[in-house]
Amino acid sequence: MNQDKLYVGIDVSSKNNVCYLMYSDGSKHSSFSVPNNRNGAKIIVDRVTSVLLLQDIPQVVIGMEATSVYGDNLMRFLRESGSLGRFERNLHMLNPKQVKKFRDAYSDLPKNDHVDSYVIADHLRFGRINKEVYMDDYKYQALKMYTRARHQLVQELTREKQRLLNTVFISFSGLTQEKIFSDKFGATSMALIEEFSSLDELAYMSTDELVDFIRKKGKNHFDDPEEIAEAVQRAAKNSYRPPQVIADAAKQMLAISMNTIRLLQKQIKEYDKAIEKMLEAFPQTLTSIKGIGNIYAAGIIAEIGDINRFPSQAGLAKYAGLVWTQHQSSDFEAEDKRMIQGGNHHLKYYLCEAANALRRCDPEFKRFYTLKYKEANKHNHKRALALTARKLVRLVYTLLKTNRLYIPPEEY
Repeated sequence: MNQDKLYVGIDVSSKNNVCYLMYSDGSKHSSFSVPNNRNGAKIIVDRVTSVLLLQDIPQVVIGMEATSVYGDNLMRFLRESGSLGRFERNLHMLNPKQVKKFRDAYSDLPKNDHVDSYVIADHLRFGRINKEVYMDDYKYQALKMYTRARHQLVQELTREKQRLLNTVFISFSGLTQEKIFSDKFGATSMALIEEFSSLDELAYMSTDELVDFIRKKGKNHFDDPEEIAEAVQRAAKNSYRPPQVIADAAKQMLAISMNTIRLLQKQIKEYDKAIEKMLEAFPQTLTSIKGIGNIYAAGIIAEIGDINRFPSQAGLAKYAGLVWTQHQSSDFEAEDKRMIQGGNHHLKYYLCEAANALRRCDPEFKRFYTLKYKEANKHNHKRALALTARKLVRLVYTLLKTNRLYIPPEEY
């Protein structure tokens, strides 16, 4: 049997790894299951190297789905294996969505772990997959653990704040309907919700007392506390009065939600400290851009890794998912193009957050954002921000590639 490659599909789970070994002609060599631990990884390496030696196969292609963190340790083990290092070795971490679409072509297949590993192996054999998995310096991976955890906490904080606003509408609907405070989650706004037992108490208390309360909680930062006090009492009078049992439940939910928000904010600050400390080990010039601080820079650097693995800024943009699909047929081409669904959503998040800061701090990016905002027919901010982030990709690529400081255009 003359085979030039061995394809190994691995279906990863928290407890077990199911492997399927396939020859380059699509025929099966074997399939087996091992524990997802160090001993199980050794068995995989031993069996694969045994086949490569006995069949005189020079190259092995190994792939698994990017399933949470369950495949990370195995991928590092395979990368560092001296036994596999004797052969031409390609390691791939596959996008689960791509694997699912490939599997859909096999309409008669059952759904089980051995079949899933077969589909992965066959997907590797057919090709048209992502590049070989990038196994960078482990310090990038450590930084990535921090920045991704922070991103997840920010998402949880956003959801919790929305949950809080929904509950506030039940107990104090007017506060969510009128724009009384610039920050709905500021100290004064939260104090109004927490420290008054009922809407009537707030609506009919002395205006002078409420003004003093607002001054104290706002630390005298409000220009016109009297106007704010009037708006608050007007909102309280116009708010719905829910039944007492509902009001009591809402008040309890608000207390829990506020505690959760404060805890998440505290955790984010702790991650910020850890990220800033770790970033010191990375020579970089991104923070020379006004508006990009240590956190955004760290998030971008952690996901990119070594910039030299990208041949161009276009490749980096595609990796971040900041490219748009073409919608064309015959002589027709749609003007409203959709952004691709794939890409590294963590990198896209940090690039978009940085772009949002830049449009406020940098004249060139502000001008660009404003132009794209006016050009858009719908979703103006979202579209303009994505295009601004795409512009930022070019700058990030150049600065990391050349290791130069950013000089704004007007300073040339």
